[in-house]
Amino acid sequence: MSDWRLAAVPDWRLAAVPDWRLAAVPDWRLAAVPDWRSRAETHRRRADALLEPHLSRRRTGESHPVFDFLFTYYNLRPRQLRVWHPGYGAVLDGPDSQGYLRRTGYVRAGDGVTVGPDHLLARAGTVTFIAELLTATASRPARFNCFGLHEWAMVYRSPTVRHSQVPLRLGTAGTDAVVESMPLRCSHFDAFRFFTPAAAGRNAQHLTRQDQVATEQPGCVHAGMDLYKWAFKLGPLIESELVLDCFELALEARVLDMRASPYDLRDYGFEPIAVETPAGRGDYARAQERISERAAPLRARLIRRCEALRDSATGE
Repeated sequence: MSDWRLAAVPDWRLAAVPDWRLAAVPDWRLAAVPDWRSRAETHRRRADALLEPHLSRRRTGESHPVFDFLFTYYNLRPRQLRVWHPGYGAVLDGPDSQGYLRRTGYVRAGDGVTVGPDHLLARAGTVTFIAELLTATASRPARFNCFGLHEWAMVYRSPTVRHSQVPLRLGTAGTDAVVESMPLRCSHFDAFRFFTPAAAGRNAQHLTRQDQVATEQPGCVHAGMDLYKWAFKLGPLIESELVLDCFELALEARVLDMRASPYDLRDYGFEPIAVETPAGRGDYARAQERISERAAPLRARLIRRCEALRDSATGE
């Protein structure tokens, strides 16, 4: 799987360090590339291209009801996303590598640096939870019958809306009528927890944080979008290319999420998906299925990384 193996320069080496050893990571091996610096630079260019629209708006104080969510709700700073990490088990050699010692988790390894096993052990609980959640999610059949009504449920019978800078496409009464015309089938707790009390009682299942591992399913747009959150939380233990792959999926999922919402976003260039109509629900379900198909291999890659990290942490 050449798209994710860890890169190395020709003279990379795993150096012996007193009192600890680099844990072996099953199926992770160093793949020869001319220079790790070029991989880091490629990552920065790719991240800059994805981040520039957001950074440009931020410089002028302009908000965006669709894309700001990926930085405010997830609380991830663009400058963090620009930093390339090779992942656990890789040694960065040469003078340029020493700057990584200022970053969390890195330690000296001979003349180079690497993410130390102490950092892996400190993050073992997070690694285990993410592995369990993503494995459980992947084990279930995908469902495509929620029709993106979670955003509608967040404003149902409420005097306020979450995105005050854009109008409700059908108005307050029209929005409430749509919620009342169809069942709510949300399976994602972090969407459900923002439902209004009146909407929460209408959902097919009462969701809790404790039941999250037991309820998430791979057809959910938010479960796909959250792969970005989980990938970022695993840094610097996993390679940054995978984090950006998940970020790109999150951008696409967020657009679908808001096109199907009750908000009128045409002034921002987004045509609505009218889920209040049979044709709109069909359009949404097909787009939701495409997101799910894109998410599946990313979820599988994250699961493999987590399993390898977990094995290293436990010494198995």
